[in-house]
Amino acid sequence: MSLISPDDSITIALSVEDRHASARWYEDMLGFQAIYHADEAGWSELQTNTVGVTIGLGEQTKPAPGNCVPVFGIADIDSARHKLEKANVKFDGETDVVEGMVKTATFYDLDGNALMLAEDLTKSAQPEAD
Repeated sequence: MSLISPDDSITIALSVEDRHASARWYEDMLGFQAIYHADEAGWSELQTNTVGVTIGLGEQTKPAPGNCVPVFGIADIDSARHKLEKANVKFDGETDVVEGMVKTATFYDLDGNALMLAEDLTKSAQPEAD
């Protein structure tokens, strides 16, 4: 049995210099569709042709090509992080929070490859229907 249970979504996070230009390239070249651009967070997301798999574009002044980070969706990042830390998994700093959007935490596998957990906060930020 696994220590934590990621959900059925994964985002492949890439660093890019211009998110909007890169999003157009992915749309024109691969047929992916922009889901949203979060300008305040420097982040754009596109739906790939694979269910549950998105491409995330993180804007950087000096992008690092080849520095691709798989981002696994998780229902409760705090609980998952606690379990992984108890198993001596190394994390890169504190959990980042973009209020009303997402919580993320970067961690490393045995070889130092970066992986990330992400808890979607948009669902809990939505008003309840009457």
